Amino acid sequence: HLEELHQANINERAHTVSNWTAVRRDAGFEGPALALLSVMMVILIAVIVCGNALVIVAFKMDKSLRKQSNYFLLNLAISDFLVGAFCIPVYMPYILTGKWMLGKGLCKLWLVVDYLLCTASVFNIVLISYDRYLSVTKAVSYRAKQGMTHFAVVKIAAVWILAFLLYGPAILFWEQLTGKSRVPDDECFAEFYYTWHFLLSASVVEFFSPFLSVAFFNISIYLSIRQRRLGSKKESCSPKSQDATNLQDKKIAKSLAIIVCVFAVCWAPYTLLMIVRAACRGDCVSHHWYEVTFWLLWLNSAINPFLYPLCHSSFRRAFFKILCPRQRSNIPSDQCWASYFKKVISYSH
Repeated sequence: HLEELHQANINERAHTVSNWTAVRRDAGFEGPALALLSVMMVILIAVIVCGNALVIVAFKMDKSLRKQSNYFLLNLAISDFLVGAFCIPVYMPYILTGKWMLGKGLCKLWLVVDYLLCTASVFNIVLISYDRYLSVTKAVSYRAKQGMTHFAVVKIAAVWILAFLLYGPAILFWEQLTGKSRVPDDECFAEFYYTWHFLLSASVVEFFSPFLSVAFFNISIYLSIRQRRLGSKKESCSPKSQDATNLQDKKIAKSLAIIVCVFAVCWAPYTLLMIVRAACRGDCVSHHWYEVTFWLLWLNSAINPFLYPLCHSSFRRAFFKILCPRQRSNIPSDQCWASYFKKVISYSH
């Protein structure tokens, strides 16, 4: 009986590995598709690295940026920069050929770093939204704490620790806990790839809770600003002033809505598809659709520098000094759609 059970386990493992290997072999590309994807990936890497590097350099060169709120933007830029500098370049040969050729050790390292950076990026976005929420709802006490950078350091450390604890131990020790590895030698994915209950639990922490938090903070910011503006509008009897206020309110609402929507578009497809794929053992979702949603996560790292620091007035001035050192004129305020968002950010200065 024991021998039959052992043989059944071997057959099940062989069948599972065969299915997974077949799934990954379909991921290889040839000819024009290979060239096109390579170019697109290189462009994405360049945008992520250059955009986030600009944020890091600006923070280092301009001492006026070293306020508590801006440390969170720096932390987001660092996590996104590493996505473009390490995660995507290492993954490129794998997605293009369909085979992992860098060994088990580097596979583990890549998985830990990739999950860590993507999760840290999400937590940083939540932290930035929370910081702006405080800047609007508790403006007086918030301004008083801007010089206390040690509070920012503690929050940043908490982001990285929590981001690692969510997936890091599972990636490193899942094989030891289960007593076997389900990953073929020429593949690289986490051992919990098809464990839907673990992925569902992790997604609550990684996406659903952060999304609801970001949405709540930004909606609260808008309502608070609108309430203040309505109060000031009652004091003014000028129709032109009232009309200007209603245009401005719409622009602020649009800016805040874009932040929430970009986060949802980049993360929701991957999270939902990951859970469905794990629940049906990969039989109901094409691997290529999974790859598309996976790349949306990395696309978010390219969008973040434009969505946050680049549209921050103080960062824009620093960028202009770096890119155009011989010119002293100010950047026109209408060069960035989110300049309207300065009404929100101004509370933190």
